[in-house]
This record gives sequence, C-alpha cells and structure tokens, in this order.
Amino acid sequence: MMESDGMREITYWQALGEALREEMETDPTVFLMGEDVGLYGGAYGATRGLLEQFGPERVRDTPISENTLVGTALGAAMTGMRPVVEIMYVDFIGLAMDQLVNQAAKTRYMFGGKTTVPMVLRTEGGAGRTLGAHHSQSLEAWLLHAPGLKVVMPSTPYDAKGLLKSAIRDDNPVAFIEHKMLYGAKGPVPEESYLIPIGKADVKRPGRDLTIFTYSRMVPYSLKAADRLAEQGVEAEVVDLRTISPLDMETITASVRKTHRALIVHEACKTGGVGAEVAARISESLFDELDAPIARVAGADVPLPKAPNLEALAIPSAEDIVAAARGLLEYSGILSLEA
Repeated sequence: MMESDGMREITYWQALGEALREEMETDPTVFLMGEDVGLYGGAYGATRGLLEQFGPERVRDTPISENTLVGTALGAAMTGMRPVVEIMYVDFIGLAMDQLVNQAAKTRYMFGGKTTVPMVLRTEGGAGRTLGAHHSQSLEAWLLHAPGLKVVMPSTPYDAKGLLKSAIRDDNPVAFIEHKMLYGAKGPVPEESYLIPIGKADVKRPGRDLTIFTYSRMVPYSLKAADRLAEQGVEAEVVDLRTISPLDMETITASVRKTHRALIVHEACKTGGVGAEVAARISESLFDELDAPIARVAGADVPLPKAPNLEALAIPSAEDIVAAARGLLEYSGILSLEA
C-alpha cells in the first residue's frame, strides 16, 4: 500500500474486501456465500482472509449451483439476514435469473412492503483476459430491465468500497457487478468508513464541449480519451454513472445542459444496451438542449472472441471514443474533418 495526500492507495479488490470486512464486523446478520469465497479467498481475492476472521458459518463455500445460491440468499434475506452471494462470472447469471428477477426483485412489492430483501449479488463481468464467449460478457442490460433490482457497476477502488457498503445496507436486492480487469487497479481510499449513495453518478472530469457518459472499465478508457482530446483543444466532461439502475437523471441532465453534446460509452454490445436507455431518456427530456445527435460507442454485436486480437476489436478503445467525440464536434462545426 502507498500513501497519497494523506490517503492510502489500495487496489480495487482490497477495497471490496475492506467493505465486506467492515460490514461483517458492524452487523452480525451479514454473511457471505458462493463458490470459492472461503478457503480460496474469492476468484479475484476480494474475500481473502474473511474465512479466518469470521469462520465457516459466515463465509460459506458452496456447490456449483447458481440458482440454489440466489434462492438461498433470497430466503435468508426475507428472514432477517443480509447475505452477500457471489456468482463467479456474470455469464452464469442466466442460471439464477428466475430466483433473481422473478423472485428477489419482485418480493418486496408483491408482499406490499411487509418483507424486505436486503441481498447483494456480487459478480464480475467484462472482457480483457481472452477467456472466450462464456466468461467475458457484459450482461448488465439484462438486469436493467428488472424493476425492483438495483444495479451497481463501480470503476474505482473508492467507489467500489463505498457503494458495496451501501448495497449491503440497502433493504432491496442489489446486483453489484465488478470488472475483472479492474481488480488490480489502485486508487485512493480513506481508512475511515464511508458510504456512497446508490443512484448517484460522479463527474470524474469536468468539461465544456461534450459529455462522455460511461461506467465500469470504460471510465478509465474515457478519461484517457479525454486527455487526448484535451491535447486537441477539446474539453470533454466524463460522467461515471456508477449506478445504472436507478439512473441519476439529475446529473445527466445538468451535464447535457452544460455541454449540449452526449456520447455514451459501454463495453457491452450496442444493441439493447444501457446506452440505448440513456440516449432515449436524454432525447425524451433534453432534445432541445442538444447541438448534435446522441452518439454511442459500444462493443460489437458478436460473441466475445477468444483470440486476443479479435477480442480487442470487439470492445471499445480510447481511440474509438476519441473518434466518436470528434465526430460530434465536427457535426457542430467546432472541429474540421481535416484537423
């Protein structure tokens, strides 16, 4: 660990582990369950050391049965516990969709609020490790379409810790989707406990010429693109949505009214993605604020390839984001095609 301006720098996976440890120390009803969360310490290290501290009753290694895991967590949540259940890859979430979408997301509403479902489903998604089509997907749009389910996708260690703590304390089910390529990313995280509210976006970089709306791994990509655009005299605002359900329309609205151009970036394939929902909401309520069409940069509509060169072509790059941003400004006559 390093010190930076009086604040530690730790990795994304360490920040997640701290959030879990702090909430388990604070609330005895919080417990973990999932494949390899105990002895192995989690597929990407986030639960390392928790079995030794809290024991096998509160850190439970489970069989490979995603539907059973989520159903068990639902029952535990309805009877007074706060389970954090891990599905190793978001690609396997289809095996638990009935329990998650048809049961957990609807139970509080169908019981008229007489029961709560304080359950967190931790999982990870995204490409970058050339793991092929079954272990590299970004499936958050599936969950965006489930009323009653909150969906969180943090991009930094600071956000990961604060949002996971808030998710554990929430009385509704939360899908908490991490990115496999962010676990080793370092960033400043305070030692003291803190919370980040679910449903609140964050302006990661202020700008005046256009807004890049993004989340998860595409946040560092977008920030890199904004740096390159700044070298060309373009100041791009980068808004990290952080929570994709519920969306923070207040921050989205303020940014569009400021820059008058919207570029939406996500790693998931383009068709039916989160970007389509964000674009539709901007178009519905902010059409007169726009000086150019809303643009999207997204993954290709293909199963994720195993070959490294093909995988790289299937997901957005910083260069793709720069090109799309320039296209918006060229449309507005701010940049010339030859520049």
